[in-house]
Amino acid sequence: MKHLSKWKKRYCLGSVIFALAVLLFSFGFSMTGQTTAYAASIGSEDINDIHRGPDTPEDTTSNQTDGLALTYTNNSGSLSTPIRMMLTLTIIALAPTLLIMLTSYTRIIIVLHFVRTAIGTQTAPPNQVLIGLALILTCFIMWPTFTEINEKAIKPLDAGTITQTEALAEAEKPLRDFMYGETQTKDLKIFVDISGEEYESYDEVPFTTLVPAFMLSELRTAFIIGFLIYIPFIVIDMVVASVLMSMGMMMLPPTTISLPFKILLFVLADGWGLVIKGLVETFM
Repeated sequence: MKHLSKWKKRYCLGSVIFALAVLLFSFGFSMTGQTTAYAASIGSEDINDIHRGPDTPEDTTSNQTDGLALTYTNNSGSLSTPIRMMLTLTIIALAPTLLIMLTSYTRIIIVLHFVRTAIGTQTAPPNQVLIGLALILTCFIMWPTFTEINEKAIKPLDAGTITQTEALAEAEKPLRDFMYGETQTKDLKIFVDISGEEYESYDEVPFTTLVPAFMLSELRTAFIIGFLIYIPFIVIDMVVASVLMSMGMMMLPPTTISLPFKILLFVLADGWGLVIKGLVETFM
């Protein structure tokens, strides 16, 4: 037993000494590796930079000229390429909002949603189909306006015959003409009264006042069309509910029976063709 206890003490002491030796060796090796790596990372270019000292005035000037800058040439107020790129990316980011506020998209998507809800199909057609159809119809309706903007604003700007300010003014005119034709007078008067200004003609109304008035008119028109679409489907629901009540089937939901009849009526009457044709004609 005494020999065994002595052997244990010697084993423990040896283990401690070995652990300390490994720890010291690892620490020394890591310090040597860091010093070697740091020395190897310094190349000839870095050594030249150290001997050369701080940047010369020419280098300082070249560093300060990097970045965005406004360039005015011959008092034309033209913007430099980085600024134009930044403005272009900003317009692309705001494109969905501009599409909703300045085009016929709002009325179309609301009416298509009313059609789906009136029929009673929850996810047919799906949202992706309705949005795609609304975008195609918007491009079809707004194509003359987009063509006029391209001819009077974008092409002359690319050719350098007009400035950015003149191009924005030329691009605004076709949009104003389109929105004036779809904006009701009472809606425009609401926002003119809110602004506290008085204008003698439509041309004097600022664009920031015309846009919300146009949106309000679009919402009103879309809801009126949606009400008219609901009427025949409500009649079918009432007839089916009356028949079920007379037959004593009060526990059977009327919508379950009326849905096939509404789909059949919509298909036989060429509902999609009538809805799309009526929508397009409201803008003509």
